[in-house]
Formats: sequence, structure tokens, C-alpha cells
Amino acid sequence: MDEFPEALERFQILALQLLLVVTLVAIAVRRLRIPYTVALVLAGLVISFAPPFQVQLTPEVILAIFVPPLIFEAALHVKARDIQAMRVTIGLLAVPGVLITTLLVGFGVHWGVGLELPIALVFGGLISATDPVAVVALFKALGAPKRLATLVEGESLFNDGTAIVVYSIALASALAGQFSLLDGIVDFLQVALGGALVGLVLGWLASQVYRRVDDYLIETTISTLLAYGSFLVAEQFHVSGVLAVVVAGIFNGNLGDRAMSPTTRIGLRNFWDFVAFISNSLLFLLIGMAVPNEQLIEYVVPIGWGVLAVVIARAVVVFPLSWLSSRISHEVPIRWSVVSFWGGLRGAISLALALSLLCCLS
Repeated sequence: MDEFPEALERFQILALQLLLVVTLVAIAVRRLRIPYTVALVLAGLVISFAPPFQVQLTPEVILAIFVPPLIFEAALHVKARDIQAMRVTIGLLAVPGVLITTLLVGFGVHWGVGLELPIALVFGGLISATDPVAVVALFKALGAPKRLATLVEGESLFNDGTAIVVYSIALASALAGQFSLLDGIVDFLQVALGGALVGLVLGWLASQVYRRVDDYLIETTISTLLAYGSFLVAEQFHVSGVLAVVVAGIFNGNLGDRAMSPTTRIGLRNFWDFVAFISNSLLFLLIGMAVPNEQLIEYVVPIGWGVLAVVIARAVVVFPLSWLSSRISHEVPIRWSVVSFWGGLRGAISLALALSLLCCLS
């Protein structure tokens, strides 16, 4: 009978410890002027030696807790009309771009490291999602063109969904020991389109509730239900929970908030900024805690190959697809392609997938 209170107390203490570390690191980096996420990973590596900080999580818990708020918060800030204007470039980078990246990185790691091809493709899938949080913050500080910011944000938002679908298919194929290209394409379309449909339906239902309620606490609660609910409902139907959250978030940010008062809109966005900050911080901290320190030195050569493969694949994807987009629709200046290339950082989603894989294998 005493086990549950003790487990609850341990969880509370652990949560407070992690939040304390996040806070101290956030304060420290403002003075040291080093990247916040890098500092969190380093902090995670340091505190992984401390027994009180041992964390046991399942892959399902990691994806279900951390991914929805990160995706939903990003989608809230995206304007549909801006995405519409850059739809060709974003579509090329977010769908075929992710598929090409997965193949290039997978074959590169397979050839360079000797990793079995199915496993290498799993790595290619999980590392193909970009995370432009730091880049977009720099854009705002420098006053970068709005279309460029839309391109970087829009690609990241949609390639998160594509990457997780590709990763899931690659992982299932690796575990099954066989892969069919036709079956993979059919599965991809079913999972992606099904997830988008779930997000659209739930986003519309939430907007109808917003129209009938004028209380920022209730509306914030509804948005929380929408973020996590769209993910869980989609997963129950075996379609993409991430794409469901993407569509629900865009719907909420463009149509749902029209029925909200200015106070509610400000409160809602502040709430999701905070939730995304905590989720992002804990992910980077946990990845530092999860990776055995001695293996960083032991596997420094494969890590180098992985980084090289990702950089080369990014260049191969961005420049030709940006050129193709310029021929089809709006012109993408070469300087924008350079920014998009270097701005294709990997972040929270790739970390969540890697962390879930670590938990699955441990």
C-alpha cells in the first residue's frame, strides 16, 4: 500500500530536480552565451552520473508526452496564407526532401560505418526532421524576410510529420526483416492522409466550442485537449498522430482563434510557449542523461560519419529542390537556399525518436 505514495514522491522530487536544472542552465547560458540546447545536453551528460537522476521512460510515453506540445505550439504560429504562398517549396522539401534525406543518410551510414542497411535507414528517418527554433529566433533579431522565415518554419513543421511516418515504416521493416516499396508508399499515404483528416475534424470541432465559450481558462484547456487528443486519437486509428497535431494546430491558430478575445489569444500563446519550452528543455536534458558517456568516445568515428552524411544529404536535397521550386513556382534566391541548408538543424523531434529508440532497445 505504501509503494504508490513512495513512487509518487520520487516522481515529484525528480520533476523538481529536472526543472531546477533547466532553470539554472537557462540562466547560465544568458551569461555564457552558448547555445541553450547544447548546454542542456552537456548538463544531462554530467548529471547522468548522479543516481537520483536515473529516469526510466517507455518509447510510447516519450512520444505521447513531448511531441504533441512541440508540434502544436509551432503550428499555432504558422499563418495558412503564408504557407500557401510557399507551398511548392515547402512541399518539395518536406516530403520528397525527407525521403531523399532518409535514403542518402541511410546508405551513407551503411557504407561508411558498416551498419546494416535496414537499421541505417531507421537512423536516416529519425534524423531527417529539422528544427529551426534557434534559426527563427535569429531571423527575428536580424529582421530577415518573412517569406524566408515561413519557408524554414513551414518545412520544419511538415517534415516532422513526414519524418516520423518514414521512421515508423523503416523501423517496422527493420524489425520484420523485409521491405516492399509499393507497400511502403501505400502505408505512407494512408498514415499521412489519415492523420491530416483526424486533425482537420478535431480542429473544426474545437473551433465550434470556442465560438460558444468566452473563458480563457476553458479555451486553453480545450487547446490542450486538442493537442494531445488529436495525437492519441490518430494513433488509435493507426495514422500519423504528428500530422494530426500539425493540422489541428494550424486550424486552431488560423480559424479557431478568430472566436477568441484578445486576452484569450495572448494567454493561449503564452501558455503554449511555456509548455513547448519545458518539453524542449527536458528532451535535450534527457538525451544527455540517456547516452552512456563512455560510448561517446568509443563511437566517435561512426558519430562523425553520421554528421557528415546528414550535412551532405542536406546539401543534396536543398539546392536541387529549391532550384526545381524556382522553375515551378516562386523563385527561391540562392542565398535563401544557403540559409535553408545551414538552418536545417536537428532538434527535439529527432531527439524524441532517438530517445524512444534507446528506451526500446534497453
